Amino acid sequence: MSIIRVHDKDFEPYLSAGEIEAKIQGIARQVDKDYADKKPLFVAILNGSFMFASDLFKAITIESEICFIKLASYKGTKSTGQVITAIGLDTDMHGRHVIILEDIVDTGKTLSEFLPQLEHQQPASLKIAALLHKPEATVYPISVDYLGFSVPNKFLLGYGLDYDGLGRNIPSIYKLVEG
Repeated sequence: MSIIRVHDKDFEPYLSAGEIEAKIQGIARQVDKDYADKKPLFVAILNGSFMFASDLFKAITIESEICFIKLASYKGTKSTGQVITAIGLDTDMHGRHVIILEDIVDTGKTLSEFLPQLEHQQPASLKIAALLHKPEATVYPISVDYLGFSVPNKFLLGYGLDYDGLGRNIPSIYKLVEG
């Protein structure tokens, strides 16, 4: 892996595809154990979580379902501070064991605004699985129940994470070269 350029910025290798895959396998084993007889419903937050959601869902061996919702709070490399719901959720959550799938928990704003909407539907349980979490950036207290990696407060790209629409298809994760 070497430095790549996306739009006008350079990115350096951070997490390899192999490291990501190993973490996802570990999360899948834990979810399989914790939800053995519960048939959980995974709610993947688009666009960023699509690769994580796909790979995790393939690794899950228990009966489960998945649906998707589109929430956004980023423009370029900065959070806008506004959470936009672009595609609504049309699956009934009442009495279901729900696991939110998120690519990255940054400030926590997106989930802090979305979780009350889900809790209003009275799920039996509600957990969060995130590939990445930036503890230094967290402003809104969000508890991540299944976590791949704690990462520094740097702009990341690849494995579903984009920079103005590009880079989501990169199988590993890169961080912005600063300076």
